[in-house]
Amino acid sequence: MTELASPTSSTEADAGHGVSFTDAFRVWLRVALLSFGGPAGQIAVMHRIIVDEKRWVSESRFLHALNYCMLLPGPEAQQLATYIGWLMHRTAGGIMAGGLFVLPGIIAIMALSWIYVAFGHVWFVEALFFGLKAAVLAIVIQAVVRVGSRALRNNVMIGIAAAAFVAIFFFAVPFPLIIMGAGLIGYLGARAGRSEFAAAGHGSSGNGDGDSALGEVLPDHAKPNARRTLITALVWLALWLVPVAALVATQGTGSTFSQIALFFSKMAMVTFGGAYAVLAYVGQQAVEHYHWLTPAEMLDGLGMAETTPGPLIMVLQFVGFIAAARDPGGLPPLIAGTLGGLLATWVTFTPCFLWIFVGAPYIERLRGNKALAGALGAITAAVVGVILNLSIWFALHTLFHQTFPVRGFGLDFDAPVLSSVDGPALVLALAAAVAIIRFKQGMLTVLAASCAAGVLLRLAGWS
Repeated sequence: MTELASPTSSTEADAGHGVSFTDAFRVWLRVALLSFGGPAGQIAVMHRIIVDEKRWVSESRFLHALNYCMLLPGPEAQQLATYIGWLMHRTAGGIMAGGLFVLPGIIAIMALSWIYVAFGHVWFVEALFFGLKAAVLAIVIQAVVRVGSRALRNNVMIGIAAAAFVAIFFFAVPFPLIIMGAGLIGYLGARAGRSEFAAAGHGSSGNGDGDSALGEVLPDHAKPNARRTLITALVWLALWLVPVAALVATQGTGSTFSQIALFFSKMAMVTFGGAYAVLAYVGQQAVEHYHWLTPAEMLDGLGMAETTPGPLIMVLQFVGFIAAARDPGGLPPLIAGTLGGLLATWVTFTPCFLWIFVGAPYIERLRGNKALAGALGAITAAVVGVILNLSIWFALHTLFHQTFPVRGFGLDFDAPVLSSVDGPALVLALAAAVAIIRFKQGMLTVLAASCAAGVLLRLAGWS
């Protein structure tokens, strides 16, 4: 692991891209601070900054990395940041990019958890969230358009995306089945020589492989090496599992801290399909099995995670905080909660670095494989449909107070109760959409204005 010793000099010399570690730090911090809106918004922000604006990696390389991250358990946007950071500046770059991506969320959720436990509901925070969620909805919608316009290159890809959306939204088909089906279609189509499944060229942004900072260069650290892979796997497995084993050995399996470590470690291995795919199970287990918190508190935590930077899976930090604060084991509740929240975060995100640092060199090596490229291209199209599903889910919970289940004849989805529409939220979302799409206002400007509007609406008694 000697590559960690000199991140600014050796990495630039090896990769030859000319992007300093310091410059990368500033850009990844900017990405982190703008990472609102769930995976759809986060991926779009990353694409806009890393591909369109900075031109660090090409369109095809970005989508290739995204495809791999979508196949992994855990938050795909954070893993994508880790992947690109690793590609640019080795392990140190991956840790920086992936760590910064979750740092604002860790700080925000921790602060809000303290306020929540110490004071309960605070109207000012609720008002900020109200305005923020409406603006985030507009950002998410723009994100779907941006990602889709680049990934859906032809009618076949559009059809795959539409089929994926229908399958997951209306029929609740499991995400892994959708991805496997799309991958099989793409693989067979590419093997058959169908042009629709050929690897993307320059894309709509005009950013081909040749005009990105990294170009077609495969840095030395991105080439598969069995010895390095083994050492990397052992180091990250130890970082993940040694604290878990130590807790179980010293406190037993009945301790809340041990339960947090074991439960969320298991979640880190099965969270395929992103946060939405597993939150229902986490909520059920945390509420009904462990009795760590109530259903209303789980929803409050989800609201925090939806409206703060970072992956939606950050709600697990809130769950860990409440669980430990309720059963502090001799510690002051807020201190125990802080430790419980950080523990949940550690065992959730440490495996993400393991998956990337071990698997990414082999995925990079396969970029030239036409059959694999076809499979991953079809998976990308399916992912657009899945992101659209996530966007509609977010819209339903932002613009409507009530939904009702539609079940039967294979259908399994929630529809809005139209009479429960939240008028102020709808107006704010439309205003944010006009500001972003029509007047090209910056994301932070729109978010700040929406937060201020949320507070004013609450003071006026309209929200």
